[in-house]
Amino acid sequence: MNEFEWLRQTRALREPVTPRRDLWSGIDAALDAADTSTVVPTVRRAWRQPHNWLIAASFIGVSLFAGSLAVHLRDRTLANATAASTPDVSRWRPNDPRLAGAAVELDAANMELRQAIEQAPDSPALQRLLMRTQKQQSQLRQMEHQAG
Repeated sequence: MNEFEWLRQTRALREPVTPRRDLWSGIDAALDAADTSTVVPTVRRAWRQPHNWLIAASFIGVSLFAGSLAVHLRDRTLANATAASTPDVSRWRPNDPRLAGAAVELDAANMELRQAIEQAPDSPALQRLLMRTQKQQSQLRQMEHQAG
């Protein structure tokens, strides 16, 4: 079959086709024979299924909203608690000159991260970096304490 034959057959599908026999007599007989009590539950059941899906979808939406709100509030509370509980590290300077350079770098990083968090307080990446910097400052203090 070539392309022209295929196009001719698809154009023929657009034309209306009359059925070989009258279909309405069969439809009327089926409707007369059907009991109305069997039709109504089918309609009610069909109405309930979308309703159940709507309830399930709304429950999922509310659950996702509540979960995201809880995570957002937890992150904000954690950031506020972290900011309040951290000592002012900018005043600390180690006596050991080998640790002083690292203290200056960590102090500068801490200050820049705090400024960035003021601009984007909901950023979990910035929160993680700030926590890591503060942990490194704590380790530096422990190293100074161990050194003497």
